[in-house]
Amino acid sequence: MRRFTTAERWVHRTTAWLVLLCVATAACLYVPQLAELVGRRRLVVTLHEWSGLLVPVPLLAGLLSRALRADLSRLNRFAPHDRLWLRAALRRDHTPGSRPAGKFNAGQKLYASWIAGAVLVMLGTGLLMWFTGLAPLVWRTGATFVHDWLALAVGIVVAAHIAKALADPEARRGMRTGSVERPWARSEHPLWRQPDERTAETTDR
Repeated sequence: MRRFTTAERWVHRTTAWLVLLCVATAACLYVPQLAELVGRRRLVVTLHEWSGLLVPVPLLAGLLSRALRADLSRLNRFAPHDRLWLRAALRRDHTPGSRPAGKFNAGQKLYASWIAGAVLVMLGTGLLMWFTGLAPLVWRTGATFVHDWLALAVGIVVAAHIAKALADPEARRGMRTGSVERPWARSEHPLWRQPDERTAETTDR
């Protein structure tokens, strides 16, 4: 069953590598043991700045893909069945039918929204720290505080995202090859229908 196009997989993979590079270089800048191990601080700073600046680029380029735009629309739509999914997840309810989901479940939608907002905040605060003439000192001090603590949150959330992916080989296969097995799709995303998923999710409201 086709899940992702080549363009979507390219956007995901490229963004993932940029985010990982950004997180890794941030760790090397803030953890003394890693800083001593890696050295070359100026190079690490440069890699961190440019990887952070480039994080939104794959998504912006991917907007040329109709499939990616359609999936972004799905991620941006929170339907009643998503609330049921969240309640079941909070109760750790894994009984069949307890977690209704379309192509993307409620957890994936929340993650996508959170990481998109975090990237924008990180980009804005990072630019204030990089170009010191953009704002007065008090703004830059606040930007540094927000940037540092949000970076820690991003690292934790991304690690949790990777852990979830490692626990679901079929989901990884879908992102790696673009296709998933139908039994997995029926079990994990029962409201996902091709090509009329939009209709299925709309009628669920």
